[in-house]
Amino acid sequence: MSAPPKTVLVATPQEEEAIRQAVRTARPNAPDSVLAGAEHVPGLVTLLADPAVSGPIYDLPRPINTETVSAWVAEAQALRQKGEALLFVSLDPAGDVAGYSRFSVWPDRASAEIVGARRADLQSRGQGGSGAARSFGWMFEALGVRLVGLTAALDNVRSAKVIEAAGFVRMGERDSVRPDGTIRRSLYWELTRDQWQALRTAP
Repeated sequence: MSAPPKTVLVATPQEEEAIRQAVRTARPNAPDSVLAGAEHVPGLVTLLADPAVSGPIYDLPRPINTETVSAWVAEAQALRQKGEALLFVSLDPAGDVAGYSRFSVWPDRASAEIVGARRADLQSRGQGGSGAARSFGWMFEALGVRLVGLTAALDNVRSAKVIEAAGFVRMGERDSVRPDGTIRRSLYWELTRDQWQALRTAP
């Protein structure tokens, strides 16, 4: 299950409510993305059934099938209404699900996390870094959070490179809890909004 960042921030009641409202009304940050709905469940099942896509991701429902993915999508929709999560899917030109992004938000801590993946045939095209950077900036700008925490499997070299290239600060490791209660040891990073803004304005 997603867990808030190690660093604990305390949001004012006004900041917390602003973040919740931002999540409830958020729109995707990419033109090929839409809010996930029941109509996307078959495509998500196909996407996530591929171990090359879902293997490195700890917080997906298991086993991956229509029932579990339907419940996962419904949970994200309910959490969106509370201002605590967003689930977007990206669509290819044929309208098939090509990837997903799930944002977990802790409004009372002005913090968030993102997990996502792209279809195997769309990976390793050199677009992951720019897409990730766009998503990180969108979290700070559109959602109004002040801190983003990220995890990756210990052997997920590709994700680690993308995360560190975006300026995230490595903060050791943490235990990530899978939905079945088992533990995965993960690499862990954080980035604050101030750090992100400094990176944007650096010469």
